[in-house]
Amino acid sequence: MPDNKTTPNNIVASIPDDPDQSTYRFIIVAAKRARQLQGGSRPFLPTTSKKSTITAMEEVRRGLVKYEDPGAAPPSPPEEPVPAEEI
Repeated sequence: MPDNKTTPNNIVASIPDDPDQSTYRFIIVAAKRARQLQGGSRPFLPTTSKKSTITAMEEVRRGLVKYEDPGAAPPSPPEEPVPAEEI
């Protein structure tokens, strides 16, 4: 019979199901963060997991890891307001 106990280290690793976010991007960012953690970087969250991949995925899921999308269009500059005299 399976044991239904849950332990603090028993974390379900799921990929966020957000249509605005790419699953591929999530995996790449989490993998790069896991490499940083393996290289000695400190985690952003207190964790009981010894696996850097689990910690990295949780950090990315919570939005604690910032990244830039090089394929995205640069943000357009804000438009200058038109003075009332010119309208």
